Amino acid sequence: MENIDFTTIAYLENGNEIQQKTFRIISEYNILQKLESYHPLVVGTIPINIDIENSDVDIILQTNNVEKLKDIILLYFQQFDDFSVVINEKDSEKILVSNFTIDNLPFEIYASSIPTDNQNGYLHMLKEYEILQHLGEDFRKDVIHLKENGYKTEPAFCKLLNIEGNPYIELLNYELD
Repeated sequence: MENIDFTTIAYLENGNEIQQKTFRIISEYNILQKLESYHPLVVGTIPINIDIENSDVDIILQTNNVEKLKDIILLYFQQFDDFSVVINEKDSEKILVSNFTIDNLPFEIYASSIPTDNQNGYLHMLKEYEILQHLGEDFRKDVIHLKENGYKTEPAFCKLLNIEGNPYIELLNYELD
């Protein structure tokens, strides 16, 4: 099993075409440096090679002040195509979500008060990567096929693994044989 340090983006530099493009854009625009004080992590499907057409680059952040972060997001990213930034309340917590596109690559920034290495986006990606490493290329292709047919990532994994219940909870509890 290949061990990847997902707390950096170095592994993307020598990855597949979309991973290399992601690395190039993040590096060229200093995206992670601009967000450094918010402990950014790149998560989701692109890092673990299960992205499909129109998959976005997910960057998670940790903040206790979404209003200040919104100002920083506006400062650095509002000039890009398809830009939006919203603050929602979820379980009495403020969540910031920003979307934009650079060089035809969509980005989504998600920020909450939870430390990034404890956020579900990161934990799900680690679990999915572990499963992919264990079950191999055919399983990876099956996940992509379900995603191309409308499934979200976690429900696709749960369908293939015959996991019942809430896929976003149960996937984290899944134990490999």
